[in-house]
Amino acid sequence: MRISIVVPALNEASVLAASLDALAPLRAGGHEVVVADGGSGDATVSIAQPRVDRVIAAPRGRAAQMNAGAAQTRGDVLLFLHADTRLPDDAPGAVERALAGGAQWGRFDVTIDGRARVLPLIAKMMNVRSRATGIATGDQAMFVSRAAFERVGGFPPIPLMEDIALSKTLRRVAGRPACLRQRVVTSGRRWDENGALATIAAMWRLRFDYWRGVDPAALAARYWSAAPRHVPALLIFARDPVPGKVKTRLAATIGDSAAASIYRELAERTLRTAAAARDGGVVGAVELWCDPDTDRPAFTHWRDRFRVTLHAQEGGDLGTRMQRAIARALARGAPAVVIGTDCPGLDETYLARAAAALETHDAVFGPAADGGYVLVGLARDLDVFTRMPWSAPELMAVTRARVAALRATMVELPLLWDVDTAADLARYREASLPDQRFAR
Repeated sequence: MRISIVVPALNEASVLAASLDALAPLRAGGHEVVVADGGSGDATVSIAQPRVDRVIAAPRGRAAQMNAGAAQTRGDVLLFLHADTRLPDDAPGAVERALAGGAQWGRFDVTIDGRARVLPLIAKMMNVRSRATGIATGDQAMFVSRAAFERVGGFPPIPLMEDIALSKTLRRVAGRPACLRQRVVTSGRRWDENGALATIAAMWRLRFDYWRGVDPAALAARYWSAAPRHVPALLIFARDPVPGKVKTRLAATIGDSAAASIYRELAERTLRTAAAARDGGVVGAVELWCDPDTDRPAFTHWRDRFRVTLHAQEGGDLGTRMQRAIARALARGAPAVVIGTDCPGLDETYLARAAAALETHDAVFGPAADGGYVLVGLARDLDVFTRMPWSAPELMAVTRARVAALRATMVELPLLWDVDTAADLARYREASLPDQRFAR
């Protein structure tokens, strides 16, 4: 039994890479993945293309996108997966057993991944309600045999509540769904952003209005206007590339001037990546945090070339400076991600994974091979910078313990390496496939 997974997407650059990477074992097992893009203005398409079998352009609207995606697939079973949802490991086997047992369609139980403490209760209520009513939601990764899907004509062409409408039709034509106990994990970003109780109330009102016959187009307009998305500000910490002041370990081998040139090269590489991530909607504002001040020619040149804003680093040690920079971003209502300038493997996909992590977690860390960080991000103010063993092997272990003590949640990204020594420089010069060779 071959499963065709259809992922509708619209401006999902911040979450899509991690979701699609999780589907790689299924593709390796002979199943297919199709992304149906509804006209994204960010990097959604470029992120998806190397990770799926096909990316297709579709009319905007989840129902239209899923129908268009289904039409381009070849599998015996269709599975519709939201861009911020991850399947359980044994999803293909669970679906096959359900259909072999006589069901023609079904869905998974759901776990909601987010900061609000009420999310486990919300997920439990969703699962119980669905099992009682025979109505599935898109968050639960609906699946249906191709024959049954074609028999009912696919998703109805409405802009909202398409999952409920299809469930009702399938329940009438093909019987009740298989309600699998295996759990998909979906993002709790809408509950975290808008407040859990407010979101519950809004969703129940939408369902009630749909039940009493309100036009789905009017419901869709109300739904999307109430669903803001907060992309993180990207804060780049940089030093004035003056010989003798930067890359001092590297300078001991290649000389002060050559080391400063390498620093400038890496900084501009980082700024290009940051500008592309901003223009692709992965991050919001890009800020260059300067040491020792913002008036240096290199900084003003980078400001004009890459369209970034300049800010002077404030405070004594690195931790204090990062804490103060992040606090300013958080005060504006945006999460914040801090990076340096000397990690060649830090690309748009890595930034997208960090942004996605901050949608559902309090913090994200990208560890460096030398014991530091290549990336730190916070969605709320946490004291994770004071009295830390910077550039020491135990830094991540101390970080994990600190976050746990603060009763916060975190995501740890893959380990990357900086260019600090002659060996690092040789590795950097030899690397020709960044996505594969800059990671550890």
